[in-house]
Amino acid sequence: MADVVSNMLNKLHGQPESYDRKSKYRMGRTLGAGTYGIVKEADCPSGKVAVKIILKKNVKGNDQMVYDELEMLQKLKHPHIVRFVDWFESRDKYYIVTQLATGGELFDRICDKGKFTEKDASQTIKQVLDAVNYLHENHIVHRDLKPENLLYLTRADDSEIVLADFGIAKHLDTPDGMLKTMAGSFGYAAPEVMLKKGHSYPVDMWSMGVITYTLLCGYSPFRSESLADLIDETKHGRVVFHERYWKDVSQQAKDFIMTLLKPDPQERATSAQALRNPWIKGVGATEHNLLPEIKTYMARAKLRRGIDLVKLANRIEALKMQEDEEESVPQGADVPADPKKAAEEAMHAHAAGAGGLKPPESELPRKRSFSKLAKTAIFREVRCFEGRTNRLMLTAITGRPRQGT
Repeated sequence: MADVVSNMLNKLHGQPESYDRKSKYRMGRTLGAGTYGIVKEADCPSGKVAVKIILKKNVKGNDQMVYDELEMLQKLKHPHIVRFVDWFESRDKYYIVTQLATGGELFDRICDKGKFTEKDASQTIKQVLDAVNYLHENHIVHRDLKPENLLYLTRADDSEIVLADFGIAKHLDTPDGMLKTMAGSFGYAAPEVMLKKGHSYPVDMWSMGVITYTLLCGYSPFRSESLADLIDETKHGRVVFHERYWKDVSQQAKDFIMTLLKPDPQERATSAQALRNPWIKGVGATEHNLLPEIKTYMARAKLRRGIDLVKLANRIEALKMQEDEEESVPQGADVPADPKKAAEEAMHAHAAGAGGLKPPESELPRKRSFSKLAKTAIFREVRCFEGRTNRLMLTAITGRPRQGT
């Protein structure tokens, strides 16, 4: 009877039929905020899930982008890719429900370990490559591969890694199709993306090269502060293995990285080729403990997260201002009333793995200052809908702490 009444009320309020399913989910803490909406943890009959809430105002005129993501997520079935659960919509929002990865981000989780060796790194990268290869076999380019999107599924020691956030992933209509829009994360985007050339699967392989390099030494291979300098650095493939940080890392690991960080996308290893690489199969990978370097990386990241906290709160506040009043039975607003508190809770969950480390007194010679670590500029494929404009924009937004979407 309650369901019948709820259904009638929703219809009276002009809610879409699928909105009835919202009653299954009890929204909890905020996990993050992005360009189009926020991500919340929720309880449902089957357990905890992650719910991405997209304000329709933010995608007006480009709703197909949401339907594309939904169609893509529903087709993806792989142990190392976050699982689709459900979706529904209201008059002013889309809701995408996915598996909640509770084990933490890659680097945060590694910092909780007593030891993390080159062999461990090899097997970690193999899991991610398995997911990327699956995407490429299904003609999908992720376009935003970075450590923040690599999540441990649970807190168990043997937990698997899952790849998350398909917000700017694209399905290619043909195997040799090309994408034109700028999309990806600063420091992980391939040179052809930044040069606004056509791009495809190889952009994911470039990102895998950057992730692997960073995982093995605790800093990025490309450290320029400005976009122009970063483009120059990447398009010439200036990758240096500094002796101080790489002397105990195998040559096989360095060779593997160099198959990926090739400026010419045609020369880059494919996902299938990378999976066959000897280092991924464990050949040459040493027992050298990488944990000190990774903890140093996380200590530097804490500097960035302090500023990210403010930016995240501002983003939540902006979304709150755009949100329509809740249009149906009392469930409360989907965007938190207290942006600062919501941002602190979201950031706290992701900063816990840093272990309270202090920044090192000395650092390797590099092309950027600590201020760069406070800039997680993200290239986003964003549509501008003011007036008659419908052009692509390059928007710098904060790196957002998310789990499970």
